Amino acid sequence: MSAEATNAATPGAVTPVPQSPPAPRRRSRSRLDLRRLGRAALLGPTGRDRLPDAISHVAEAHRAHFPEADLEPLRHAYVLAESSHRGQMRKSGEPYITHPLAVTLILAELGAETTTLTASLLHDTVEDTAVTLEQVRAEFGEEVSYLVDGVTKLEKVDYGAAAEPETFRKMLVATGNDVRVMSIKLADRLHNMRTLGVMRREKQERIARVTHDVLIPLAERLGVQVLKTELEDLVFAVLHPEEHRRTQELIAGNAAGADDPLAEMAESVRAVLREADIPAEVVIRPRHSVSVHRVSRKRGQLRGTDFGRLLVLVQEDADCYGVLGELHTCFTPVVSEFKDFIAVPKFNLYQSLHTAVAREDGQVAEVLIRTHRMHKVAEAGVIALGNPHVTPPGSDEQGEGAERERPDGERADPTRPGWLSRLLAWQAAAPDTDIFWSTLRQDLAQDREITVFRADGGALGLPEGATCVDAAYAQYGEDAHSCIGARVNGRLAALGTVLRDGDRVQLLMGQDPASEPSREWLDHARTPTARIAIQRRLAARAAEAPAGGTSADGRDEDGRSEDAIRDVPPAPDPSVEPDVSFRGTGVIAERPGSQVRLAGCCTPVPGDEIVGFAVRGGAIAAHRTDCATAVRMLGAGREPVGVHWGETTGCRVTLIAESFGRPHLLADLTEAIAAEGVDIVSATVEPPVRQRVRHTYTLHLPDAAHLPALMRAMRDVPGVFDVGRAATAAQ
Repeated sequence: MSAEATNAATPGAVTPVPQSPPAPRRRSRSRLDLRRLGRAALLGPTGRDRLPDAISHVAEAHRAHFPEADLEPLRHAYVLAESSHRGQMRKSGEPYITHPLAVTLILAELGAETTTLTASLLHDTVEDTAVTLEQVRAEFGEEVSYLVDGVTKLEKVDYGAAAEPETFRKMLVATGNDVRVMSIKLADRLHNMRTLGVMRREKQERIARVTHDVLIPLAERLGVQVLKTELEDLVFAVLHPEEHRRTQELIAGNAAGADDPLAEMAESVRAVLREADIPAEVVIRPRHSVSVHRVSRKRGQLRGTDFGRLLVLVQEDADCYGVLGELHTCFTPVVSEFKDFIAVPKFNLYQSLHTAVAREDGQVAEVLIRTHRMHKVAEAGVIALGNPHVTPPGSDEQGEGAERERPDGERADPTRPGWLSRLLAWQAAAPDTDIFWSTLRQDLAQDREITVFRADGGALGLPEGATCVDAAYAQYGEDAHSCIGARVNGRLAALGTVLRDGDRVQLLMGQDPASEPSREWLDHARTPTARIAIQRRLAARAAEAPAGGTSADGRDEDGRSEDAIRDVPPAPDPSVEPDVSFRGTGVIAERPGSQVRLAGCCTPVPGDEIVGFAVRGGAIAAHRTDCATAVRMLGAGREPVGVHWGETTGCRVTLIAESFGRPHLLADLTEAIAAEGVDIVSATVEPPVRQRVRHTYTLHLPDAAHLPALMRAMRDVPGVFDVGRAATAAQ
């Protein structure tokens, strides 16, 4: 039994319960008298030769969008719904059948097709009556049965406190296969919110909060602006009654004003477009209560043009840009307000041109420019796109009479956006109800989306504020555990880098299957997909680790194996002078009898161009000619000493490896160096900074000619993005 239904012994006279006045609606059709509908419902079913009076309004609204629609399924669904709900009353005092009738009328006005309307008439029968899903399937077919099942609540008897979250999970999964499920749910919640005044205050607030956190964001993402705006106003009135009252007073005060600057502006725009010979309809779109409240908080004192916007409707896409050109030519445009959602539609299918023009008195009027088809989609979103089983929207064959399956039998659903696919992916990985419910609200609160481009040319849709970590999990799923870094717009970037719309992202993946995410990644993850995957892996790693501080595979907390820890050379004591040998350097000085040593700042190797300088004790220090220290001494007037390489091939060199932080990287690097037959004299590893690690190695090479191969081998280690010779910075 739904929260709105109660059983009555007899369906006698109805005593209406006083309700708070509803928020203003932007509908051309007047609100129906539900008591009159209730009396018509009590008359019972009629013969097959005529439509029951109670659904004549639904039929009228439906035929306005689909003149050739077959109304027999609606008649049949109404007869079953009315007979099964007979005797049930709403808490508002009306016969329960008035609720599915009102929900169906909302969808009919928005242009829903017959299958959706049939399911909406039946949407509470399986939940609240003796009608079974098998009966619905037998009488109305698989599609109607699927939609009814999708919106049927789970029983509290079976799920307890988890019933509501798990019901939403069930609806979302069903919506992933057919978005009409959520269309019915949104219309259902809208009618319940309209009649919420009969509930206890605590229950009103609980329902309003869930509507605010879950249903309104879903309406926004599905593009159903008509439902979204009215739901916002109804929630606003429940949760913030004082602010709602003040906003209504502002709207009423503006309506009572003597002049209407928006009306004057609309007439000026009409005149401009007539002169330009652009057929267009110019109407004023009053802002709804929440919109006026937001504008008042942003701008303070409101002026006449702040209470609405101008809407210009044209026939063709090209006319939209023609109108834009005329407005910007004949009025003063506010450049910062221009947005082109035709060339780049929003993630919820919305298309329009947004601009603003200033009047002579300084008031600014916002203008929306779109075609009639764009307007239908902007208002009704996925509801306007029809049946996902049939020809995609935009096809010449689309319409009520064009319902045909794809040849392969799969659903051709262009209305399933990327955000819904991502939501379905992460919810499957969140079996815990509390985690799902809290994460769903957090996910839906991120109402802006960006698009970034992958290295292979594909695109990723991510919420605003997403990082490289989010991009990695969006592209690779749990394989992203081995991600070691990223390039953003060609430059190396830390995994915590926040991405912007249009960025090009190349994710650098390690080759080690044992690579694991760092706990720091949770600080950078913004998407549920990334957070849940990281948390699951970290929890699994913690469960695998014994109490000794090393994991089951013998690695320490940094992911290094015991052998790797033993084999790493100790870091040199910075207080001790580095080992500098005067013999065996392979460098010959032109000053006879002088001993030559290699400068530690640049560690030249055979093949480098070198220059010498006399130092204390009569020795000669050989520097690379491009060494910053040598350049500085030459600039200071120090006399160079001629030096050149002898026959020796062995040498000592200092290399610096730049890498992204990851477990057992140090062991892999030392292993790669040893594999090249090179001795490690000393090694230091600096603490990680923004997930980057700097390794400094002093190495003894048996042959200087082998240096390029050694540097290539070090660069090939997963996680290492650069290897270079040590050099001091210029002072």
